[in-house]
Amino acid sequence: MKRVVSILTALAATLALSGCVIVNGEPGWVGSSDWEREQERNSKAIANLDIGMERSEVVRKLGTPSFSEAFTRDDDEYRVLFFRTQHRHSDGDTTRDETTPLVFKNDTLIGWGNEVYASVR
Repeated sequence: MKRVVSILTALAATLALSGCVIVNGEPGWVGSSDWEREQERNSKAIANLDIGMERSEVVRKLGTPSFSEAFTRDDDEYRVLFFRTQHRHSDGDTTRDETTPLVFKNDTLIGWGNEVYASVR
């Protein structure tokens, strides 16, 4: 009986201690270097875009946007793709104020940045 109690005690201690984690490294959320690389890559890619590029070509260069929206006005279709380009909040989430909008009219890039986005909205 004493042996069973010892085994159960050892098992309980093992299970309780298995949840302990030791963190040794830089502060910040896991993957912080990933978002820094993404921002740098996006900023460089956006700087090399040309007005008139097709949306499919831009998506091939930049990948999936953080956000997107679409609307029509006067028989024209507008798509806005938001790519992360700047750090503002250390919360692990990307917010719109951390992105650069790329504006497409009928699948053709007409510009990027908040002023262009505001002009079509």
